[in-house]
Amino acid sequence: MQRALLGGLIAVVATSLVGTWVVLRGLAFLGDALAHGVIPGIAVAVLWGFSPIIGAFVAAIAMSGLVSVVSNRTVVREDTAIGLLFVGMLSLGIVIVSQAQSFSTEVTALLFGDVLGITSGDIQNQLIATVIVVILTVVLYRPFLALTFNRVKAQTLGMHPGPAQAALLAMLALSIVASFQAIGTLLVFGLLVGPPATASLLVRRVPAIMVTSILLGSLSVFAGLLVSFHYATAGGATIAGFSVLQFFVVLSVRELLMATRRPSRVVLTQ
Repeated sequence: MQRALLGGLIAVVATSLVGTWVVLRGLAFLGDALAHGVIPGIAVAVLWGFSPIIGAFVAAIAMSGLVSVVSNRTVVREDTAIGLLFVGMLSLGIVIVSQAQSFSTEVTALLFGDVLGITSGDIQNQLIATVIVVILTVVLYRPFLALTFNRVKAQTLGMHPGPAQAALLAMLALSIVASFQAIGTLLVFGLLVGPPATASLLVRRVPAIMVTSILLGSLSVFAGLLVSFHYATAGGATIAGFSVLQFFVVLSVRELLMATRRPSRVVLTQ
């Protein structure tokens, strides 16, 4: 449980930093697809006995490149290319994992994570990936900010939107790699989008969204592990569920407060 908590908190830092840009730029579909796109790389790593982090990162970079090639070299729109590769990479990953003798066990851990199976080595790998994400977030903050609000203006300011976009995709891949062990590839999207989306309802400045997202994500990890421990629920799914539930709770409270503060109309009659 201690390693699960530590691994979950490390994952929250990476996903919150990258997820803020994903939410602000409207890249949720790409983030979801990329979370599934790492499955073939992880599956190959499991079968061949090398680090799943290397396999996941290579697969994520490959998928990012394929999305760019399909959308730039054909008349197919980017969202269509993402959808095609989303299904294709997921299918390929399942086919590869089906060659393993413990098929059902491997698929369950791959898709839904094994938060209680996190080892000290996994935590070290998570820390490395998260540190890289933090450094890139600080160094590339201005290019990411300019790219988020106006790609043309970013170009005129010399912010190089092309390389910035590639760096963001690489960071997205790293954040997924740092999280899939805890909550699985299917549920990593919950931490990637849930806390940043909730934070955007509460604060406006980008650094404040990142910090608030980390706090909300940490709360989801704590609550998810507590519920999982006491009620024997799936740890990763419970954590992801809490991260999404937070959004609707905050949204409901905000709408309720706005409704109570809205001045009532006064109708004058003769």
